[in-house]
Amino acid sequence: MIRFILRRLLVGLVLVVAVSALAYALLYANSDNIARRILGQNATTELVARKTAELGLDRPLWQQYSDWLVHAVQGQFGRSWFTGELVATGVTSRLSVTLSIVLGATILSAVVGVVLGVLAATRGGWVDRLVQFVSILGFAIPGFLVALGLVLVFSLQLGLFKATGYVPPTSSIAGWLSSVTLPVVALALGTIVVVAQQVRGSVADARERDYVRTLRSRGLSSRRVVARHVLRNAAGPALAVLAVQFVGLLGGAVIVEQIFAIPGLGQLAVSSTVKADIPMVMGLVMATAVLVVLVNLVIDLAQAALNPKVRLS
Repeated sequence: MIRFILRRLLVGLVLVVAVSALAYALLYANSDNIARRILGQNATTELVARKTAELGLDRPLWQQYSDWLVHAVQGQFGRSWFTGELVATGVTSRLSVTLSIVLGATILSAVVGVVLGVLAATRGGWVDRLVQFVSILGFAIPGFLVALGLVLVFSLQLGLFKATGYVPPTSSIAGWLSSVTLPVVALALGTIVVVAQQVRGSVADARERDYVRTLRSRGLSSRRVVARHVLRNAAGPALAVLAVQFVGLLGGAVIVEQIFAIPGLGQLAVSSTVKADIPMVMGLVMATAVLVVLVNLVIDLAQAALNPKVRLS
C-alpha cells in the first residue's frame, strides 16, 4: 500500500509541475503588454520599460519560470500586482469558502446519485424511466439557469435561504447553511445525473453476474445482496466518475459564486483574470491542481480498499 501511495504521489507531483509550466507559458505569452496593463494606457514607454524590468519580464521565459518554481516550492508565490496582497494569503483565505461549496456538492451528488442509480437499476419500470427523464433534464438545462431559478423560488418568493453573500460557519452555523444550500444544490444537480447514470449501469451489470445468482440461490434477500455485494463492485466506476466530476465542480463554482456573490476562489479567479493579475492567477492554478491531485489520490485509495487488484495497476 505504501508503494501504491508513493506512485500516486509521484504521478501527482509530475502533473502539478506540468500544469504549472503550461499555465506559466500561456499566461506569459503576451508579457509585452502586462506592464502597460498595470500602469495604464497613458503610461510612457520609459515607465513601461522600467516596470517590465522590475517584474523580470525582460528575461527569457525559461528563466522566469525556473525562478518562480524555486520560490513556489518554498511556498512563496509572490504578491498581487494590483493589490499587493500575498498570493498565498489571497488564495487560502478564499479556499475554505469554495471547498465548503464544492465538497458539499460532491457529497450531495454521491448520496443522491447512488440512491437514484440503485433505485433505477433494481426497481426498473416507471422508476427507471423517471430517473432517465430527470437525467435528460439535468443535461439539457444550463447550471446558471438552475441557480437563477433556485434564487427566484427559494430566496425571493419563499424567503427560505439567502439569495447572495456568505456567512462563515464560525459566525453562525444556521447562517452558513442558509448561504451555501442553494449554491450547493445548483452546483450538484448536473453531477447527480452523471453519477446516477453510472451507478445504474454498474448495478444493472453487476446483478447479472454469476456470483449474484449464487447468492440469491442461497436465500439471501435482493436488498442484502445489493447492499453488501453489488454496490461494492459498482462503487469503483462510480468513484472514478465522481473524481472527474469534482474537477467540473471546481470550474462550475466560478459561475455559481458569481451568481450568489460568494467570495470564493471563483470570484477571485474572474477578477484576477480580467485584470491580468498573473501571480494571483498562477496561485489559483496551483491550488486547483493540488486539490485535483489530492482528490484523485483519495479516490485511488478508496478504490484500492474496495478492490485489491487496483493496487497492482
